[in-house]
Amino acid sequence: MELKLMMEKLGAPQTHIGLKNMIKEVDEDLDNKLSFREFLLIFRKAAAGELSEDSGLCVLARLSEIDVSTEGVKGAKTFFEAKVQAINESSRFEAEIRQEQEEKKKQAEDQKQRRAAFKDLQSAFN
Repeated sequence: MELKLMMEKLGAPQTHIGLKNMIKEVDEDLDNKLSFREFLLIFRKAAAGELSEDSGLCVLARLSEIDVSTEGVKGAKTFFEAKVQAINESSRFEAEIRQEQEEKKKQAEDQKQRRAAFKDLQSAFN
């Protein structure tokens, strides 16, 4: 069902039999399902020219291709910049969490010391 929906969204709807044939073409473990590894095999086979032109898998591979000569590599720059920014933000977030945890530990330690001091004063009055 997922493969059917994906093919429809890509604008290359397939028949039930076509979908079964697509799965059969790369189904290495013969479970009639596509694992992630088998899904990646589609693109490897397409690059090697091992898929028949009328195969739904060939259509899928063509629809998913990106031509670097026309698209360029500018997208890679923004992709990696976004990754660096996300890492920096998560590092800053982690630092804030650590600081907050340290403050809570300090407050707990202060409270523990105040209780100990109170008990010492209380014992002096008993």
